[in-house]
Amino acid sequence: MSDKPSASDLDAIAKQLGRTPRDVHAIAHRCPCGKPDVVQTPPRLSDGTPFPTFYYATCPRLTSAISTLESSGMMAEMQGRLETDPDLAAAYRAAHEQYLAARASIGIDVPEVEGITAGGMPDRVKCLHSLVAHSLGAGPGVNPLGDEALAALPDWWKVNPCE
Repeated sequence: MSDKPSASDLDAIAKQLGRTPRDVHAIAHRCPCGKPDVVQTPPRLSDGTPFPTFYYATCPRLTSAISTLESSGMMAEMQGRLETDPDLAAAYRAAHEQYLAARASIGIDVPEVEGITAGGMPDRVKCLHSLVAHSLGAGPGVNPLGDEALAALPDWWKVNPCE
């Protein structure tokens, strides 16, 4: 799912980030409360800066929960499996390719970020925030490590739900 952001979406994202959001292309995922929690950002910002992170988590409750996972050692465990499991490595590489295709689908070619995605794909695990955002934005079954991290998260929207 992705839809163009409304003015109220942009206001919600600004509150989530504590700043004016930059160049939101679309809402890639909504929290069960209905607010945006993942956005799509074009590969070149309006100021000309290359920006490879197409799927970007905005909800502070979500990003806090992901940070807790990162500090638990999950990335190192995933990296170890990625290096020894050829099926997982192939699925992760396919997630990388899907990410590139989704970003290319908005029609903005940015040579500086060609072949670069996020989260360490296709060979490393270095940012669960990016991997979870990809899983939420692209849907289940696309990014195996993002899906694993997402499944390990608590229901971030249930405690102090968005207003």
